[in-house]
Amino acid sequence: MFKHILLPTDGSQLSERAVQRGIKFAQAIGARVTSVHVIPEFRMMADDSFVLPTSADLKRRYDKQAKARADKMLETIGKRATVVGVKYEGVSVMGDVAYEAIIATAKKRKCDLIMMASHGRRGLAGLLLGSETAKVLTHSKIPVLVVR
Repeated sequence: MFKHILLPTDGSQLSERAVQRGIKFAQAIGARVTSVHVIPEFRMMADDSFVLPTSADLKRRYDKQAKARADKMLETIGKRATVVGVKYEGVSVMGDVAYEAIIATAKKRKCDLIMMASHGRRGLAGLLLGSETAKVLTHSKIPVLVVR
């Protein structure tokens, strides 16, 4: 039924558990997986009275370190997938709106399922913090399987 599963990860324990389940699911049904990590854009706080002269250097350093962290995370996932015989690709993308980047990656990579974790926040915490999973569920035309 599903041939290509997108596994978003933020590096948290919950998303790692969802990734592990996604790999097992892909193995069971003979699907391939793509894992995506969304890197937030670099933001610098400054006002008219204070501008950091090395902001370009800070941005370069941030981009380099964030990309290295993402690559290491995706490489670890790739090793897990490869060990069990699941075809794997890892992708990191820059973007401030994670759910949009996840959906865009799923479309671009022609994934037919998005499988991701839910932090399970309820009440005021869920309302205030929001949920990338809930936003993906709301906006995606691609089926979404939520792992708790």
